[in-house]
Amino acid sequence: MTKSLILPFVAALAVCANARGGTFPNIVYILADDLGYGDLGCYNKDSKIPTPHLDKLAVEGMRFTDAHSPDSVCTPTRYALLTGRYAWRTRLQRNVLGPWDRPLIAPERITVGKLLQRHGYTTACIGKWHLGQTYATTDGKPPMGGAKNALGNVDFGRPITDGPVTRGFDHYFGTIVPNYPPYCFIENDRTIGIPSLPADGGDFNIPGPMVPGWKLENILPGLASHAVNWLEDAAKSKKAFFLYLPLTSPHYPVVPSPEFVGKTQAGAYGDFVYQTDWAIGQVLGALESSGLAENTLVIFTSDNGAEVTGEVKPGVYDRARQFGHRSSGALRGAKRDAWEGGHRVPFIARWPRKIKAGAVSDETMCHVDFLATVAAILGAELPVNAAEDSVNVLPVLLGETLSTPVREATIHHSAQGKFAIRKGDWVFIDAPTGDDNRSNGEPRWLKEERGYTSHPHAGELFNLREDPAQRRNHYAEKPERVKELKGLLEKYQREGRSTPGPPQPNDAEIRPFSAQPTPQKPTPQKPTPQKPTRQKPTRQANR
Repeated sequence: MTKSLILPFVAALAVCANARGGTFPNIVYILADDLGYGDLGCYNKDSKIPTPHLDKLAVEGMRFTDAHSPDSVCTPTRYALLTGRYAWRTRLQRNVLGPWDRPLIAPERITVGKLLQRHGYTTACIGKWHLGQTYATTDGKPPMGGAKNALGNVDFGRPITDGPVTRGFDHYFGTIVPNYPPYCFIENDRTIGIPSLPADGGDFNIPGPMVPGWKLENILPGLASHAVNWLEDAAKSKKAFFLYLPLTSPHYPVVPSPEFVGKTQAGAYGDFVYQTDWAIGQVLGALESSGLAENTLVIFTSDNGAEVTGEVKPGVYDRARQFGHRSSGALRGAKRDAWEGGHRVPFIARWPRKIKAGAVSDETMCHVDFLATVAAILGAELPVNAAEDSVNVLPVLLGETLSTPVREATIHHSAQGKFAIRKGDWVFIDAPTGDDNRSNGEPRWLKEERGYTSHPHAGELFNLREDPAQRRNHYAEKPERVKELKGLLEKYQREGRSTPGPPQPNDAEIRPFSAQPTPQKPTPQKPTPQKPTRQKPTRQANR
């Protein structure tokens, strides 16, 4: 990646009317955390969780039935969403970033925020970042943590660098990850208060520094309140704006506020999803009351499928049995998996007078398409070394008649680095199983209920039109289809892009799943002979 191709190009972009006519819309992108395909009423008529605000949003906009997160865990999805590039092209080819890891987005890379800034937008990120940043330390060594050193060596009196405000956002407010230290809110490049207390045990499952009085149940209401205030201020400025709102819920810790406890038929998780819907309702209400809704494109989706178990109890399978609520709907798998339940997610878009109300699209699309779509809205061209995997889905949003799918194929990726590729009705998983949850994976009762059986093959091939629950593996009987899809997957990997254009370099060699080392070593911010104490990679994968 070279600055010469990216930054001068962006600087030269002119502020003008968008490609479909009219002025630029405001954009609000709401990303839930670990929300399953079957959690919302508008996606699952048997859902035990009321989601009135999101159900109403679907009635007023377009609901996608075949939308996918770029990965089945947090960090890589967020990277792809903002850069238009799959995260497995970077150093991060398994799991997620740890609490103190260095930034994943290169400083010179175009992001959605940077593109919109150059077109005169005010931009803000409010919520969970989880893409790395750089902390100053008291001893010049990399940040340290762990049970024996919960307070660590971070100097919170100095600015945090390489965070959201250097990657395309004028304003940031949020927590890096709700169950990661530092346990505090961060505004722009400073913590709000000094994390001076050690947090260890209970919901603070990763030891680290915490500000006095920190309460996990205050995170979601705090983010909603800050977003509402920011929108009200944005309405006064009269400038177009982009609000990226990556919520921390219903991710662990599951901590619904008292007024939401017991309000659903799906336990504490259901109550937290209900509160998440309420928080989104606050944001949508602020758009209405400020007179912004008519010229605002609102997108809602999730970063991956629902959590299986671990700290979230009961998890996706236990909830199905205990409450009759299926967070993955009829799909197979959950968070971390290469199966559909790991990455097929709710996706709703509302844009008054542009997107037809009540529309439903079966088009296959992916969060990685956001950057190319925003560029199309702006009427901007992207350089060849940006948004390498991003496809413009604006024609789908606008209800235009298409003769071919907008995507040739879509890559799926699991927590442990398994690849899958979807083309048309067929999906090929380049691993013996799409399961990445191991001992927490599919319970026996579910396998018996759905007729899932084991097989001896090196991969899995499913026809999703005929078999959305992925029961029948066609791997052995359709070798030509396997060869075609595996060849296309390898081409996309090799050429550094999955969209038309000249090949681009990947940041690191892409390792097949079978060659993945275990465990993955953490990535310190600076080389140092002193090895920091870190969370075990297997626990990081649970985030």
